[in-house]
Amino acid sequence: MHLSPETESAGYRLLSLEATGSTNDDALQAAKSGDPGQLWIVAAEQLAGRGRHGRQWSSPQGNLYASLLLIDPCDMALAPQLGFVIGLAVHEAIEAITGVGAPRLSLKWPNDLLLDGAKVSGLILEGHRIGPEGPLAIVIGCGVNVAFAPTGTPYPAIALQVIKPDLTREDVFCALSSAFARTFSAWRAAAHMNASDPFGTIRRLWLERAAGLGQEVALRLPTGEKKGVFEGLDRFGRLQLKSRDGVELIDAGDLYFPNSLHDIAKPGAGIKRFEQ
Repeated sequence: MHLSPETESAGYRLLSLEATGSTNDDALQAAKSGDPGQLWIVAAEQLAGRGRHGRQWSSPQGNLYASLLLIDPCDMALAPQLGFVIGLAVHEAIEAITGVGAPRLSLKWPNDLLLDGAKVSGLILEGHRIGPEGPLAIVIGCGVNVAFAPTGTPYPAIALQVIKPDLTREDVFCALSSAFARTFSAWRAAAHMNASDPFGTIRRLWLERAAGLGQEVALRLPTGEKKGVFEGLDRFGRLQLKSRDGVELIDAGDLYFPNSLHDIAKPGAGIKRFEQ
């Protein structure tokens, strides 16, 4: 496991582990111990990986489990945009090493990467204030199905080796870490140049790769299910859902495509995935 020379020169570091409980927990502990950030933690196996709302995350050997620690990367109000930044980086990395891009490879709001309509990667974004007056620690977790895809999940999953049998988690990590360094740098530059809409560039690029844009979708929320047309994202990354009642802004939820044969999940079923 290694970082490219360009990524190292940008200040990123790597801690590679054989096994750990959770790379996100390791990254948070590093922040509490005073780590300056730009630290990638990668494990061959997670023993206590987690997804959205504390759901268990299946972590067999052969897949990529990586977390990135950033210290004070932005104002707290802008932190949710990092979920879209890492999403673009994952898309760019997978396209670069497989040769498969949009529309076969698409981003599913808010935090999944789909290959031919099945989930191949997911994210979790966590923010922690280290002490009452301490820095803001952002931990970005990324899981990629390289060799294996979980079975029996409510939403279908797929592994990258289906399309590129010789691909390794090392290949994926090197491409991902390089892509994130570039995308993150571009996002910060755009935010400084366009203070009125710092999310504008990332939003445009993300929507160009979005799954289900302009289509009928279903959103499963704690309050029940909502249906409508996925119109886009607002300036904060909220999904714009158009129905007969108008356009509603959705902060978080499980997105499904009712017209797709892939969407066979039962309402309320848990989703094993990382979260933004």
